[in-house]
Amino acid sequence: MTLKVKILIEGYLKEEEDYESVSSTTVLIRDGKLKIIVDPGMNRKLLIESLKKEKLKLEDINYVILSHYHLDHSLLTGIFVNANVLYAGDIYSFDGRIKERKENILGEDIEIIKTPGHNSDCRTILVKTDKGVIAICQDVFWWGDNEEQKTDEKSLLEHDDPYATDKEKLKQSRKLILEKADYIIPGHGKMFKVKK
Repeated sequence: MTLKVKILIEGYLKEEEDYESVSSTTVLIRDGKLKIIVDPGMNRKLLIESLKKEKLKLEDINYVILSHYHLDHSLLTGIFVNANVLYAGDIYSFDGRIKERKENILGEDIEIIKTPGHNSDCRTILVKTDKGVIAICQDVFWWGDNEEQKTDEKSLLEHDDPYATDKEKLKQSRKLILEKADYIIPGHGKMFKVKK
């Protein structure tokens, strides 16, 4: 297996005096010539610096996958001018075309599944690696910087998401991810190993 998953930006959410300082976790998936960004976030300077450390330019990215439409995850999508954008069940291109996304478009070891609850269109990206299955599930799980990140099953299933559009669907999505994943990358917070 050659798939590599690298966290470029660990998502954060800090309450400042009169604003929130926020950007989602941004993940790079590499497989030979294929270079995929999951949720570019909204901190342009940090994203470009992180790509430079990986010896990548904006033009090198083939695909951007959006887990959902919230701007703290998607604001910088348009800076990847050569990329196709995968959102929900479609592929968007910067020449104005939209087409239906086919299964396995990114290969056999990357699966995009529906995980609604935070909002209705949320998707999780499951990546098979040498370490096991990594779930890039973004806001299915997330924590503010002032919160303790508890990763036992009970805490994960009951963790409050004040932005959730459907708390019951979110709980079902969380259960699904915990069954499928060996590691979880949250939308804001640190990657963690699933306790089986």
